[in-house]
Amino acid sequence: MDKIKAILVDDEESARDVLENLLLRFCPEVHLLNKCTNVLQAVDAIKAEEPDLVFLDIEMPNYAGYEIVKFFENINFEIIFVTAYDKYALRAFEISAVDYLLKPIDIDRLKSAVSRVKARVDLKQNAERLSLLSQTLQSKEVKNILVSEKGYQQVIAVDSIIAIEAQESYCYIHTSEKKYTVSKNLKHFETIFSDNPDFIRVHKSWLIAKKHILNYSKSDLSISLTNGLTAKLSKYKKAEFEEAIVA
Repeated sequence: MDKIKAILVDDEESARDVLENLLLRFCPEVHLLNKCTNVLQAVDAIKAEEPDLVFLDIEMPNYAGYEIVKFFENINFEIIFVTAYDKYALRAFEISAVDYLLKPIDIDRLKSAVSRVKARVDLKQNAERLSLLSQTLQSKEVKNILVSEKGYQQVIAVDSIIAIEAQESYCYIHTSEKKYTVSKNLKHFETIFSDNPDFIRVHKSWLIAKKHILNYSKSDLSISLTNGLTAKLSKYKKAEFEEAIVA
């Protein structure tokens, strides 16, 4: 891909101008085809001009940016959302593996987001990522997470997760069906589940689901889980763990 053909969508003229100028200065590989003020205008422009990438503001009148998925059978273009959203919404972007830029836009993050688009060759799963983003933003509840394993994106039901185990720079997600290996650290998942009382961080290497606890040993600080798993319990987490399983 020599040039990334792009469309910019934001209802605020000043925001459009700022991002256009940043792209001109710091991302010469991006060729801006059009600037739009709302989702409906963007839909027409996308169908007419077939961009590779759409910079899409989230908060706009009539339709939120993520609702653009309603207007296409197949999303065959990349999207980078531009948002001033709150902490919860930012977590929704992380869950769905969708790129976003936080206003005011950080130049390094802009350049890295564009680089990821340029490197990405498989666009077929965009609709799945956007659908998960929309679901999470609207329900304000994390029911599924999307992870990348061996180049393929996998949607994992939160209810199926028994535990997440850290191994160096990777994590194993143990579910009732299989084990996934993903290149995320445990802090990433702890943040995702920070509002979910069913998940407990019990060790520097273990985040577990309460409902899958069978028993635990006080003597060797180990926790028996379903599917034959055994998690470690840190002595520093012991009191917090015992309080959590009684609650």
